Amino acid sequence: MNRRQFHTSSWLSVITLAAWARNAQALNLADLSSADASSGLKAALEKGAIAAVGLLGVTDGFMGNDKVRIALPGYLNDAASWMKKLGQGKKVDELVLAMNRAAESAVPMAKDLLVDAVKAMSVADAKSILQGGNTAATQYFSSKTREPLGAQFLPIITQATAKVGLVKPQDASLEHYVTGKSLDGLYWMIGEEEKNLRQDPLSAGSDLLRKVFGALK
Repeated sequence: MNRRQFHTSSWLSVITLAAWARNAQALNLADLSSADASSGLKAALEKGAIAAVGLLGVTDGFMGNDKVRIALPGYLNDAASWMKKLGQGKKVDELVLAMNRAAESAVPMAKDLLVDAVKAMSVADAKSILQGGNTAATQYFSSKTREPLGAQFLPIITQATAKVGLVKPQDASLEHYVTGKSLDGLYWMIGEEEKNLRQDPLSAGSDLLRKVFGALK
């Protein structure tokens, strides 16, 4: 190949690459197939759910994270203050620890139900969620799994908090409070995973996820 042919071939390659880059940058959600959109979202949701469960369902997953740590409900604050004044602050601390340990024990049970909810998602749901806000997928997740997960969490939380002498049988509302806060923490963590993925698709670790979430930027 002579020098002129070489330069011509090189410039054609550069032009071709530039055109490909422009087309790649112009990719948007409408260019994705329904199958890609659905598969990408499902992969992201499963990834986020498993990560959230892994972060929260361990010792200090709740207690050691001030974003999800469960505090005493307001109606117990007065009683807690009096107990501390009477030198029984240790009992109050034990109850707070028991509440958070109960949440940490319950969260791992969520994994299977969360994954099942992902698998049951329709293609239409997936496209709608992808076009929604930063936590649209998490909100959908919550709407589909909060009630059954609450039913699974409640017995575990009831058993854990019952071990603390401060809780009486008539205080059943405490177990419901802790169950609700446990779920709030779980969905908050899933939401953080979703927001991170939407903001930084390159960190997804999957070509399909990068393709789907990169199209949203």
